[in-house]
Amino acid sequence: MSRFTLSSFPPNQDVFDSFYQDLSRRFVATPPNICQVDMLASSLQMMYAQTCGKCVPCRVGLGSLQDMLQSVLSGKAKPDTLASMEALTKTIKDSADCAIGTEAADFVLRGLKECAEDFLSHIKQKVCTSSRIHQTTVPCVAYCPAHIDIPGYISLIHEKRYDDAVKLIRKDNPFATACGYICEHPCEEKCRRKMMDMSLNIRVLKRFATDHAQNVSTPPCAEPTGKKIAVVGGGPGGLTAAYFLQLMGHQVTVFEKRKYLGGMLRYGIPNYRFPRVQLQKDLDAILSTGITIHTETEIDGLSDFIRLRQDYDAVFLSIGSQLDKKLKLEGEDSQGVISAIDFLAEMGDNHFSDLQGKKVVVIGGGNVTMDAARSAIRLGASVQIAYRRRKEDMTALPEEIEGAIAEGCEILELCAPARIETNEQKQVKALWLQPQIIGPYDAQNRPKPRNADLPEIHLDCDIIIMAVGQSTDSKRFGEAGLPLKWDNFQANETGIENFPGVFAGGDCVSGPATVIRAIAAGKSAAAHIDEYLGYRHLIGTDVEIPSTPFAPVGACGKVIPAQRPCEERKQDFELVELNLSLEEAMQESSRCLRCDHFGLGGLKGGRNNQW
Repeated sequence: MSRFTLSSFPPNQDVFDSFYQDLSRRFVATPPNICQVDMLASSLQMMYAQTCGKCVPCRVGLGSLQDMLQSVLSGKAKPDTLASMEALTKTIKDSADCAIGTEAADFVLRGLKECAEDFLSHIKQKVCTSSRIHQTTVPCVAYCPAHIDIPGYISLIHEKRYDDAVKLIRKDNPFATACGYICEHPCEEKCRRKMMDMSLNIRVLKRFATDHAQNVSTPPCAEPTGKKIAVVGGGPGGLTAAYFLQLMGHQVTVFEKRKYLGGMLRYGIPNYRFPRVQLQKDLDAILSTGITIHTETEIDGLSDFIRLRQDYDAVFLSIGSQLDKKLKLEGEDSQGVISAIDFLAEMGDNHFSDLQGKKVVVIGGGNVTMDAARSAIRLGASVQIAYRRRKEDMTALPEEIEGAIAEGCEILELCAPARIETNEQKQVKALWLQPQIIGPYDAQNRPKPRNADLPEIHLDCDIIIMAVGQSTDSKRFGEAGLPLKWDNFQANETGIENFPGVFAGGDCVSGPATVIRAIAAGKSAAAHIDEYLGYRHLIGTDVEIPSTPFAPVGACGKVIPAQRPCEERKQDFELVELNLSLEEAMQESSRCLRCDHFGLGGLKGGRNNQW
């Protein structure tokens, strides 16, 4: 017999590989409100099938765990079953011969801890609690922080009812245009279309609707209540709250310290991603409700805050996080070291720096980093991005990273800034970088880098843009007695403790987040302020949602909008992304599986017509 033969897998292995791909897609597209205990039991069964069964912990222990989970699901488990399961999982984790067993046990152990309420409900009440976790079972709606009726407006787009689509969006989000251009689209994360191929391009469809809508008027305001509300901050969170409170019949006054409204939509996002003229469409719609605006007006100090509390029935603080953070590097206060926040804000006021021929290094890995880097290229600089982790660990959107690379940005991975070298005039001369090596995963489930045993890297540069985080300018409010933690307000949805009538939301509470989360915070604040004032106004719409087509659905590719050529677009600040054609929009909108009518969405939480 030959010492070595060429072997191949049996033909049915290809079939099973495709099954595994289908299964992984179903895991990715798992919607909210699925029974957590059931999912845990099913997952463990698959893991058990992957073990070799040679060691007792896997062969016997994992089998016993399966039996215990089934007893929980069938209602036969006792309260002490959970303690037995926890003890068994710890034993398996500590004694299994390989990672296949230890990881399976750890999976169950984490499930026991994180889903304890659901386990107890199955054991004591014989029912699942998962239906109470989310307001809706439609994945895209549940994962949108503002809970916009996404299947509804996509079906309206497919019928070319663009005005109605925008009206439906504005029921929950007055920044329909902004989110069509720059939303981080968390709604696409669990889109059930992923079971078949890829998620819908929800953000781009929203943009198509807002670009083609003709005459969308705002709803009439309710009868005046006589209540006055002050909103401090004219960004997406503050203006969202102002919009809905004005629709509820309250008179809202917005105080904005900058020259223009929009917050980070204007002062943090470059024109090539979101044109100012498109921002103005949202602002015009919001202001048409009758909101009073005071720009270039800063609420500064104790006296101003006391005056607001005396003159208004409620106050909403939504001042964002528009201060930069420091790394405390040697030479960080030198000429030529600038903040990415300030750099982008200058362009928001139409002041553009001359970087022609300059060597620029941007430090960071988030969306602000990419915005600063791509803007610097458009101002004539050659740009490198220094990031202490790997490119795949960057928090920026993948399309923003790809866009920056395509336009000529060089990304230096695993390079941590060590110090800044200057000349005799204290002007930036170079950045020294300490090479990193990737290490174990941290609490955020990201591999943490550490210093590598390699010499520092010398990087010649003229400008260093720091994009390493943001903080809230809250000191003056802290002096007025408002509780702060890490410069952010300590507040919940019902307001700030010991300050009746004072509410806060958005980045100044959560820390730097996304535009859609700020909008959601403003929407929530409006509802709670309305109730604090003794009312319960409901926000709804009379838009009729199209019926569901009962047509065969097959796999179909995801439409990705085209972009202007790199060599052309990097010369100016005109919009990079092109809009969909009518043909593309019709095809993409037809891919929606209408989870508001099918699946769990057809049984519970399919649509909220008002809030």
